[in-house]
Amino acid sequence: MLSRRDAMTLAVAASVLATGGEVQAAGAPTVKTPVNFKVPAGACDCHVHVFPDPARFPFWSGRGYTPPLATASDLLALQHALHMDRVVIVTPSVYGTDNAATLDGMRQLGRNRARGVAVIGPATTKAQIAAMDKAGVRGIRVNLESNGVTDPSAAAANFDSALAQIKDTRWHMQFYARLPVLAALKDRLASMPMPAVFDHFAGAKAAPGVNQPGFDMVLDLVRSGKAYVKISGAYRASEKAPDYPEVAPLARALIAANPDRVIWGSDWPHPGPAGKTPTDINTPFPVDDGRVLNLLAEWAPDAATRHKILVDNPARLYGF
Repeated sequence: MLSRRDAMTLAVAASVLATGGEVQAAGAPTVKTPVNFKVPAGACDCHVHVFPDPARFPFWSGRGYTPPLATASDLLALQHALHMDRVVIVTPSVYGTDNAATLDGMRQLGRNRARGVAVIGPATTKAQIAAMDKAGVRGIRVNLESNGVTDPSAAAANFDSALAQIKDTRWHMQFYARLPVLAALKDRLASMPMPAVFDHFAGAKAAPGVNQPGFDMVLDLVRSGKAYVKISGAYRASEKAPDYPEVAPLARALIAANPDRVIWGSDWPHPGPAGKTPTDINTPFPVDDGRVLNLLAEWAPDAATRHKILVDNPARLYGF
């Protein structure tokens, strides 16, 4: 007799076969509020993760948390509910430097819809990088926050190692780090031969506002065109759900600095903090993705600016 997990896996496989290789969408339970503005054709959610069946895609033994399932079919449902045509799947910390789950999600959603951001390490080969590039990966994520890297010298070592591995590619470097850590890397970031991309408001916290140390450095890099920033994960910057009003000044300041270097991401499926142990399945943050997307229309009331954020900038950065 099939287990519940095996039955779910077979159901997803059947939906893939029925569509000639692409998954079909069901409902999107994290979209509780309908989108209240016209999302332009070609819009892209630039920051999501997938967590398929761990029997096929095992988690890293050194992970800090264990998420529940979040499959490619779940992601496609989110795309439809948010009226998005494109998506960027980012390898999360729970897989270490194994990008198989991300690559599988990209494959299921198809080349017209999906791109990826990988995590690499010293053992990652040029051949692996070339294969990921062919599959649609367009950057690497240097995750200093989840890995607990706050020392400037350690952050610089991570930076230099990653840069050396991709300096001959067309990829960018995406950073998940706190503002003080990014500030310590300012000279390196300014001299990079490829774009820098900052996750989640560049690690800024909402309460200190736009005058917090390091935020001016981010604005300078965005203004100069050297860096992109994701106005994503508002719930990581503020605890004032569901509208996170303290985040609005940060978003507006970044957009005003350079609307050609701002992109949007949902951060679905909103991985929560670890349970009692890293192997306990955690509970995702209770985010209403429709309501959060609606905030973009408040941060950027002009439709032409939203078109840049949702369509033009992601197309340029990820090669859609």
